[in-house]
Amino acid sequence: MKGRMENPLQLKSLNHISLVCRSVEESIDFYQNILGFVPIRRPGTFDFNGAWLFGYGIGIHLLQSEDPENLPKKKKINPKDNHISFQCESMGTVEKKLKEMDLEYVRAIVEEGGIYVEQLFFHDPDGFMIEICNCNNLPVIPLAGEMARSCSRVNLQLLQCQQIQQVVQQ
Repeated sequence: MKGRMENPLQLKSLNHISLVCRSVEESIDFYQNILGFVPIRRPGTFDFNGAWLFGYGIGIHLLQSEDPENLPKKKKINPKDNHISFQCESMGTVEKKLKEMDLEYVRAIVEEGGIYVEQLFFHDPDGFMIEICNCNNLPVIPLAGEMARSCSRVNLQLLQCQQIQQVVQQ
């Protein structure tokens, strides 16, 4: 590739993820009462069943399956499967709550250079996997040789601004 564009589509942030559900009501309950998302208004012109929720700077759009009986069944919890991950304040609190709610989960630990990241994986009602972690323990180290930075939105925005300035100066 001739020259790498830093942000060719001029993306700003993740807006939402959409999930097809067996039961929108059951999924609303899960995302609201387990993960703390808040139901928000969705366009009234939609002619299909669904719900929008918002939290932590992203939206989750739930879509009622047209054929819920033929949706794939829950699989074994596999940390290497598709998932969405949420940073938490206390892994101990999360694990305690998951036990209290009798939610099946898998625990994992990643170690890199003496830094440990704890992970808890579990499924939503339709088998979509959720990860809760303390991933900000692991520094974000760009492959382009930039200095290590913590995984925070502010630092990543600063990195993007620096990259844009470098492109403009070239």
